[in-house]
Amino acid sequence: MRRRSFFGLAATGVLAPAVARADAPARTRWVNTWTSMPQLCEPGNMPPPPFTQDGLVLADATLRQTVRVTVGGRRMRLRFSNVFGGAVLPITAVTVALPKDGRAGVSAIQPNTVRRVTFTGRSSVDVPRGALAVSDPLDFPLAPGSILTVTIYLARGQASNDITSHPGSRTTSYLLAGNHTEDADLTGATPVDHWYFFSGIEVISSASAVVLIGDSLTDGRGSTTNGNNRWPDQFFDRLRGDVAVLNQAAGGNRVLNDGLGPSVLARLDRDLLAQSGVRWLLLFEGVNDIGTAATTQTAQKQLADDLIAAYQQILERAHAHDIKVYGATITPFGGSFYDEGFREESRQTVNRWIRTSRQFDAVVDFDAAVRDPANPRQLVAAADVGDHLHLNPTGYRMLAEAVPLKLFR
Repeated sequence: MRRRSFFGLAATGVLAPAVARADAPARTRWVNTWTSMPQLCEPGNMPPPPFTQDGLVLADATLRQTVRVTVGGRRMRLRFSNVFGGAVLPITAVTVALPKDGRAGVSAIQPNTVRRVTFTGRSSVDVPRGALAVSDPLDFPLAPGSILTVTIYLARGQASNDITSHPGSRTTSYLLAGNHTEDADLTGATPVDHWYFFSGIEVISSASAVVLIGDSLTDGRGSTTNGNNRWPDQFFDRLRGDVAVLNQAAGGNRVLNDGLGPSVLARLDRDLLAQSGVRWLLLFEGVNDIGTAATTQTAQKQLADDLIAAYQQILERAHAHDIKVYGATITPFGGSFYDEGFREESRQTVNRWIRTSRQFDAVVDFDAAVRDPANPRQLVAAADVGDHLHLNPTGYRMLAEAVPLKLFR
């Protein structure tokens, strides 16, 4: 059920809410400034030999990763996830630093910025299976939109081929034997375009966060590796650091059923409700549900009904936590490998409900932003990466520009 605002009810005897004083200081608290959706690492995305060998992953090995934060702050803490790990994750040492020249995807750091990270005062932490570890707060100023380097050393390694990762990082990480957490560069390191174990950064801030739940179109397939030009990145650039933008998307993800990662219904508590400082959810997902269901009219009608019911479940759960939910229409896939049978009819049915049901707090019309005016079933050529489903950086810019900034004021 759509929630009613209290504003405008004073005439009926209900008191209107107090208006905050313009000179009142903004309340600060922990707010996530960066996240990656944890996934069970597929065999093809595991650290290559010798970093995975005989059921042991990253034994006596250093992992250096770079990420781009959104809002800034002077104090931060890190999150490490072992939610899909088949054994304890034994982190021996962690450091943070600023990368050389402030660039993403490089192994070199600025040595004078290196700081050691602790966990309840200790340099190491054993993260149990299925658990999350949060570091101690660290005084380390981060500017909005800056790049942070996080270096992890595992002396014992993780004794399982089931590990937690985010394969679609679109960012290069580095692996090197031995403990090199404080080295200025990782000469001879093995590059991999994946993130492992690292799932979040929080800062002390007065900002609020928007969580973006999606699939490969939000995870950034078709964007530039180390370019940070997915649509969430370009959307944050428009916000100018006022709102934390948390990308909780994964390629192949679905709303109703597990795929590459748990379904949205299964991961909502972890990837939305457990994040810090969240005020808004932008939901842009459903194309993989449509594209993997049977192509018959009966199957697609049932899928559309089930997808709409799932959206309503997400709305209810988010609204119960006072999170506003914005629904994004599903973008065209005409001419792609999904373009069969009655799937386009399902997309139109779902999009019509998103636009007209008045269930969402607002609607973001991504379909209208990137469809071809001459053939609305397809992406406009300038946005199409070439497979008629995913977007290039220009197309992601078009999505970013379609999100009204007033929704986050």
